[in-house]
Amino acid sequence: MYVTLAGEPLLAYLLASVRIVAWLLVVPPFSTRAVPTMAKVVLSLGLALTVAPAMAQAEVPLELGGLLVSVVTQVATGAALGFLTSLLFAAVAAAGSLVDVFGGFALAQGFDPLGQNSSTVFGTFHQWLFTMLLFASGGHLLVIGGLLRTFDLLPVGQMPQVEDGTGLLTRAFTLFAVIAVQVALPMIAVLFVSDLGLALMTKVAPQLNALNVMFPAKIGMTLLLVGLSFPVLTTVVERVVDHAMAAMAALVGGG
Repeated sequence: MYVTLAGEPLLAYLLASVRIVAWLLVVPPFSTRAVPTMAKVVLSLGLALTVAPAMAQAEVPLELGGLLVSVVTQVATGAALGFLTSLLFAAVAAAGSLVDVFGGFALAQGFDPLGQNSSTVFGTFHQWLFTMLLFASGGHLLVIGGLLRTFDLLPVGQMPQVEDGTGLLTRAFTLFAVIAVQVALPMIAVLFVSDLGLALMTKVAPQLNALNVMFPAKIGMTLLLVGLSFPVLTTVVERVVDHAMAAMAALVGGG
């Protein structure tokens, strides 16, 4: 049996909060231990209030089996939306990891207690720098707004119809790789040229201890290049936010 949500607004509200909390559990920085689980639940309930009136004409099943299917669908939809968003957000951290590899910092890996994973120095630094720029520029509001707009494209009573899921995932991974390489490539190129120059120097002056010169020079060069790259990251944040909103809309059938 199906009824309109005009008679059961609480059911629509709870189903909307399920999709939102599944998204929050996947997308950083909300997914980290820095945000308590209870805060995620309260935030999802608050955000669900903004979309509950728009779902008054949707239809959801009231029997137990159909209701369980709806809950699982909302969890899967929120997790899929969160995965695409987190994949694009991780591009800046991946760029920092590439800089670590070519700058000689890759050996200094540490355990991130918030993200529950191992990360390199500049990988972690770029991740938190991206998070800071995201909140400072208001990009987090745009991304959350994009999540809430998915309820207009895919109400809680409908099943998602993804025509080209494989192509969408491929495009998301392609954007991830392109953004990471574009951010890190100028620094990698300079570091490669500096390595080449130091190698030629050891050929010209064999008595020069290459290790004593190379490591301090590369550390100083890496720190200088990372500092010079800060103004570019604001544009990268805007691009990532735009791509994340487009990816979420495409996943729920919004083009």
